[in-house]
Amino acid sequence: MAEIITPRTLKGFRDLLPATAIRRERLIAAAIAVYQRYGYVPIETPALEYAEILTGGGGTETDKQMYRFDDAGGRHVGLRFDLTVPLARYIAQHIDTLGTPFRGYHVATVWRGENTQRGRYREFVQGDFDIIGTESPLADIETVLVVHDVLVAMGVDRFTIRVNDRRILNALLARVGLERRAVDVLRILDKLDRVGAERVGNDLAETVGASRAQIDEVLELTMRVGPGAEVLDGFADVAGGDAAAVAAIEMLGQLMETATAVGISPNRIVLDGSIARGLDYYTGIVFEAYLDDHPQVGACCSGGRYDDLASRYTSRRLPAVGGSLGVDRLLAAVDDGADATRSAAPVLITRFGDDDGVDLLALAATLRRAGIGVEVYPDPDRIGAQLRYADRHGHRVALIIGPDERGAGEVKVKTMATGDERTVPAADVVAAVGGMLDL
Repeated sequence: MAEIITPRTLKGFRDLLPATAIRRERLIAAAIAVYQRYGYVPIETPALEYAEILTGGGGTETDKQMYRFDDAGGRHVGLRFDLTVPLARYIAQHIDTLGTPFRGYHVATVWRGENTQRGRYREFVQGDFDIIGTESPLADIETVLVVHDVLVAMGVDRFTIRVNDRRILNALLARVGLERRAVDVLRILDKLDRVGAERVGNDLAETVGASRAQIDEVLELTMRVGPGAEVLDGFADVAGGDAAAVAAIEMLGQLMETATAVGISPNRIVLDGSIARGLDYYTGIVFEAYLDDHPQVGACCSGGRYDDLASRYTSRRLPAVGGSLGVDRLLAAVDDGADATRSAAPVLITRFGDDDGVDLLALAATLRRAGIGVEVYPDPDRIGAQLRYADRHGHRVALIIGPDERGAGEVKVKTMATGDERTVPAADVVAAVGGMLDL
């Protein structure tokens, strides 16, 4: 007899049990519905790319975390570590067919060999949306509105979208003499919320040789946080006469005005001088969304403008702005076990021992044609066991057709949450169930 292999998963990888998988699919469906309302269309890219496509796309840190290997054909390949770098390659390759401006969304798995923690895995799902081929500030503003609407659609009530602009940071670094080390400074600054100001200051001194005065000026910007004009005035002090930074401040002012105009709750979108984003390709607006009740999860959505990333693959200028939803980080926050649904169908049809099941399958087909999800219990177990099954799996309604109901042409309809039962004519069961499910 062959030795039994112990079933186990790799560190940073996981199996999803049905209740969690259902919740994740619902989050994804909510996000896709919002993307489509804004006019984004779906795209797909392969999980594997030539390693040279991915290497350098996000910086040295992501290069270290990338899963790379030689495939069966001897080609050096890598698993995508995000969806933005493959998108830049995709756009460069297909832009003549797609045209501009192009709005696309992509929900897919990515892989990074990074340290794991709650909501952070080595295999995880992202939901990206991007506009390519425009430098309009309206595209930047609308991207933040998409993030807001996605989180609302997912049922998240308390969240904050923190917004900054790389052009303001670049102006500050030029003023204090750190522009040549901008990539390193911004990577260090991106860790501020995780390691604190003291550690960031020490890293700036050790890694880039920043003086105490330079460190203080950089950290002073990070303390400018809030929704109002006072923060914008502070950004203007930092920008000085830098034209790009002044344009960034004007755009951020438009963003805050728009948020008010479209009725977004105050403090859901705030300006935050500490937001830097650690990836090298950002060139303009940058943002991160946090769940107020789950700060340990970290940013659940992030993104910004990246006008030069496609230049790695084409000489054609293809400016872009977009966001990336961390589906599994959101799932870690909402997956508290409160919704233990383990079935995708809200209705269970029970089976009695004297029934061959044909009429049950016919009833199920009728309900499904009406858009109602139905599961037929396959075995003629005791009715109590079948109802316990319905309760455990989160079915909202159970249909019972015993010998008495079948003889009278009726169906017993049971509401699982309350235990209430009523008997309806078989011809009325679709209307009865639809009303119970608010369809």
